[in-house]
Amino acid sequence: MASILKSLSLLADPTRLRLLLLLQGTELSVAEIQGVLGMGQSRISSHLKQLKQAGLVRDRRAGQQVYYALADEEKGAHAQLREIIRATTKEIPEAAQDKTALKLVLRKRQDKTREYFNKLAGKFGRRYCPGRTWKGAAHMLLSLVGPITVADLGAGEGTLSQMLAKRAKKVIAIDGSEKMVEFGEAQAKRNGFTNVEFRLGDIEDPPIAAGSVDLALLSQALHHAANPDRAIAAAFRILKKKGHIAILDLLAHNFEEARKLYADTWLGFSEAELHRLLTDAGFDEIEISVVARESKSPNFQTVFATAVKP
Repeated sequence: MASILKSLSLLADPTRLRLLLLLQGTELSVAEIQGVLGMGQSRISSHLKQLKQAGLVRDRRAGQQVYYALADEEKGAHAQLREIIRATTKEIPEAAQDKTALKLVLRKRQDKTREYFNKLAGKFGRRYCPGRTWKGAAHMLLSLVGPITVADLGAGEGTLSQMLAKRAKKVIAIDGSEKMVEFGEAQAKRNGFTNVEFRLGDIEDPPIAAGSVDLALLSQALHHAANPDRAIAAAFRILKKKGHIAILDLLAHNFEEARKLYADTWLGFSEAELHRLLTDAGFDEIEISVVARESKSPNFQTVFATAVKP
């Protein structure tokens, strides 16, 4: 990190302070930052470059998109700078407006994903979805399911929820699409499942009591989350002690069209990224492996991760 004096000099600029306040708790692309601050791309990119050089901001490329976030917390001078940044909120006139605009930007992310899945309800099992392989699903289900309470986070139409319900004590299926929940409920009822409960909710804050489930499942759902770290932290919260999390998702790829075709927010996750997310959330006994590879271009691969809440 640059010297404390240089960092303080950077913080003297109101625009850079607004950027740092904006990036607290979430990653944003330059286009999303533009939507909040109402500034040109070149101006924003210039400020972000200076903040990155000072070690205050980090970036992450996903296909053609570059996302920015605050650099990881450190002790000493860096931590003190964070406190200074937080303390400036009341002194920046635009801070409250930026906060409101940020909520709208993040809501657009969620609305885009919800719209895609609302249109897909009733067609899910008959339409191609990258990474959704029965081989991968069977790998996950057969290794984990027992007479337990399961949270299927991002359940969609509930196909997996019903498969789980054949052995599980209870399955709570969470999805953010009203149509998916409606369709799933009807399907489960037609198939005679009385131990599957559908609830409308966000996987980053699922409507499930803390410490109430044995298994939290994220099957091809994490790459639709606005903040994957929050989704995994939420799974940690609802799990009982010694409960398991299971993640089945796409391995990191560069097929940019997935954003338009499948409403994907993230272009998959590397094994290292998943390990970091699980570790940061507090999980132990982490195991991650690639379990399937599609033969057709763009050759999506499926990664499977499990971990335990200590």
